[in-house]
Amino acid sequence: MKKLRICFAGTPAFAAAHLQALLKAGHHVVAVYTQPDRPAGRGKKLQASPVKQVALENRLPVYQPSSLRPLQETESLASLDVDLMIVVAYGLILPKSILDAPRLGCLNVHASLLPRWRGAAPIERALLAGDEESGVTIMQMDEGLDTGAMLDKEPVQISATDNRIDLEDRLQIAGQTALIRTLGDLEKYQSAATVQNDEDSNYAAKLEKSEAFIDWRLNAPEIDRQIRAGIGRNPAYTILNDQRLRILEGSVAVENYDAKAGQIVESEKSHFTVRCGSGSLDVQRVQLPGKNPATVKDINNSRPELFSRDVTFTNEQPK
Repeated sequence: MKKLRICFAGTPAFAAAHLQALLKAGHHVVAVYTQPDRPAGRGKKLQASPVKQVALENRLPVYQPSSLRPLQETESLASLDVDLMIVVAYGLILPKSILDAPRLGCLNVHASLLPRWRGAAPIERALLAGDEESGVTIMQMDEGLDTGAMLDKEPVQISATDNRIDLEDRLQIAGQTALIRTLGDLEKYQSAATVQNDEDSNYAAKLEKSEAFIDWRLNAPEIDRQIRAGIGRNPAYTILNDQRLRILEGSVAVENYDAKAGQIVESEKSHFTVRCGSGSLDVQRVQLPGKNPATVKDINNSRPELFSRDVTFTNEQPK
């Protein structure tokens, strides 16, 4: 069987891992699309995306349009004469002219079990909702937002302690597995594609910065999920001495306390405990303003007064 001519489109490390899987499996990737280089780091120097870095390492042609809507972008893709485009966390909208350009259309690797969590932040939304299962869907793209027919799925269990990075790592492996499996018999999977039931769908909106603020009047499991979902991209934070204190690791406390929401009710060497609207939360790892992440134990060695009992965090979000 003749190898398919594949064009790959993606941007972050999650996508780069899928490009690497394609190359390792021997698939014929003829071109790579990724977003334009962005300023990064303290020097704000332009930095290539992880996908671009993998492409250059493998001497693949790289295209970096800021939009795919102009006619010349459709003409450029058509000139590559590709059979299939594979899209993984690309970050640009594909207009119908682009979707129709490859002979077999465009496939998307989406990090949820569609139709649940269509949209930009399926990993974070699954954690915030307390879902016990997530997964990856291989989807035939159409003009809708993650509404295309489903070719294959690979489920992933979510544990009670998973944070965003933990879950994303496992979804990455699941996505690689499902993608290579689907490409192994693409005609079969496309012919048996399943239409999504829109009535079962919900939307995974990108997290707003305001969602990182901890309102201690919420119950302890909700705040625990907020902390775990924010790891890496949108860290949960509270206000201490008029400054932001990022909460990076916590766990629901066993004991309950009679105190107001946001008050530190216990201060141990390795953690402090905050009363929530319902239940309490143990906090083990934080980040002070302008400092690197640190354990509460390390901070207590030098500043034991910082997290002393009766300190109270505000529940009013800063403007």
